[in-house]
Amino acid sequence: MARRFGLWLGVAGVLVFTLLPVWLMVSTAFNGRANAGSRTIWPEEWTLDNFTFVIGEGGFGQYLVNSLTVALGTVLAGALLALLAAVAVSRFRFRFRTSVLVMILVIQMVPVEALVIPLFIQARSLGVLDSLFGLVIVYLAFSLPFAIWTLRGFVAAIPVELEEAAYLDGASWGRMFWSVLLPLVAPGLVATSVFSFITAWNEFIFALTFMSDQDGFTVAVGLRRFFGQYGTDWGAVMAASTLITVPVMVFFVIAQRRLTDGLVAGSVKG
Repeated sequence: MARRFGLWLGVAGVLVFTLLPVWLMVSTAFNGRANAGSRTIWPEEWTLDNFTFVIGEGGFGQYLVNSLTVALGTVLAGALLALLAAVAVSRFRFRFRTSVLVMILVIQMVPVEALVIPLFIQARSLGVLDSLFGLVIVYLAFSLPFAIWTLRGFVAAIPVELEEAAYLDGASWGRMFWSVLLPLVAPGLVATSVFSFITAWNEFIFALTFMSDQDGFTVAVGLRRFFGQYGTDWGAVMAASTLITVPVMVFFVIAQRRLTDGLVAGSVKG
């Protein structure tokens, strides 16, 4: 009994430690007196004024659209490229295959801050500064190594006999890829997509460095507008932070429901 009580007490402590900051963010966002010195855990005056100000005068709606464009572009392009690369290094033998894998691993070890200036110069020479397309390219460069390594493990774990059975049934490589390989790799594809989405959605340094036009800011950069030199609009800051959190939660919930759909879907002939 004492052990069970201690276990529940520990779980409750972890939940409070994890959820309390989130609740303080949400409650402050809905608190009409957040900028009047109110620091209560429950809003004294429930209102949507902070959200109205952030989306209207704060221009946060445009920032949300920009971030969604960049994040979804990174996810779609990254999923396609990572899957094809993972199949290539797992199923085919070619010269410098090991060297390619080592180079992919080394890229993950380089600090992001060390690449800001070289990538800025390269983006300027290519003419993709102040462009959401340029941000997608940069985020792809950072999300692809992790995605390729993760998907490589999923592809390597699939028995080659399943692919050979599809060939014996008369399937082409494309048919086998779509009906057998893709469903089995789907959980890994979802996991890497979540990582790519969060990376592109929360990234700040490159979005700040590459974008000088305010209309092209992402949510991470746009949040700075509500921090002043002599004061901070905490109601607006927390409302914007809440808006930033919601799309990530929605994307994760949608992805999580599909995480186990492909575990055995491609191994059954139908």
